[in-house]
Amino acid sequence: MKKVLSTVAIASLALAIVACGPSKAELEKKAQATADSMSAAVTADSLKNAADAAIAQAKTDSIAAADKAVADAAAAAAHEDSIKKKLIKPSKK
Repeated sequence: MKKVLSTVAIASLALAIVACGPSKAELEKKAQATADSMSAAVTADSLKNAADAAIAQAKTDSIAAADKAVADAAAAAAHEDSIKKKLIKPSKK
């Protein structure tokens, strides 16, 4: 009788351990959630990289525009100076 009770106790303990684990559907849900999370992270990273690139391009364009404005102003000032010194004639408009 003692062996039977021991066997039943071991069998019920083993059954309880197996029954406590997640089901196949739960494992699949967890795997799908992980895959979705990874996909969302990759998408967010791509969007951030694109935004960073756009900001960098905007800064570059702004610097180029400012440099052009300074160069144009310097050229206009040099032209006016040349006219004042009578090195060139004023252009007719």
